[in-house]
Amino acid sequence: MKNIKDSEFIRGEVPMTKFNIRSLSIAHLQIEKGDKFLDIGGGTGSVSVEAALQGAEVSTVEFDKTAYALIKENAKKFGVKINLILGKAPEVLLSTEYKDVQFDKCFIGGSGGELKNIFDYLEGHLKKGGIICANFILIKNLNEFLELLSKYGYIEIEADLVQTSSMGRTGLFKGENPIYIVRACKS
Repeated sequence: MKNIKDSEFIRGEVPMTKFNIRSLSIAHLQIEKGDKFLDIGGGTGSVSVEAALQGAEVSTVEFDKTAYALIKENAKKFGVKINLILGKAPEVLLSTEYKDVQFDKCFIGGSGGELKNIFDYLEGHLKKGGIICANFILIKNLNEFLELLSKYGYIEIEADLVQTSSMGRTGLFKGENPIYIVRACKS
C-alpha cells in the first residue's frame, strides 16, 4: 500500500494527522480488508482515506463544517468511499443508522471533550478484540484516555510519545508538536 504524503491532501486550515503519526497510527490499527472502521474527529480525512485505501469500510464523524467539506474533497481526490457523518460523537452516532453498527477498529483524532461518552458508545459498538487507537497533544487527555481504557477493561495497551522534525527548504529542521499515540484492544 502506498502511504500518502501530507502535501497530497487538500488541507486548508483544518488540523491533519501528519504522515509520520498517521503511518504509526494506521500500523497500530492493523486494518484489514473488510474491517468496519470508525474515525472520530476526522479533520482532513487523512486517516479515513488511508484506511479506505486498505479496504476498510470507513465511517467518519466530524462536527466542523469546513473539515467535513475537506474530508469529502479528499475522499473524491483519492477515489475512496467514506460514510461521512456531520455532528459530534457520540450523540450523532446514537441518532443515526449507526446506533446498531458494530465496528472492528476505531481511531480517535479528536474527541471534542467527549472521551467518556465515546467510551460508553464503544462499549456496545466496538467488537470484542476490536482495536482502538487515539492521538493526543495534551497530557491531560492522554491521562483521561488511559484511565478509561483501564476502567473499561481494555488490554494490550501500548503508548508512545513521538516527536518529529522535518527539514525545511533552508536545511533547518522544524519541530512538530509531540504526539501521544495510544492503542489497545477491547477485551
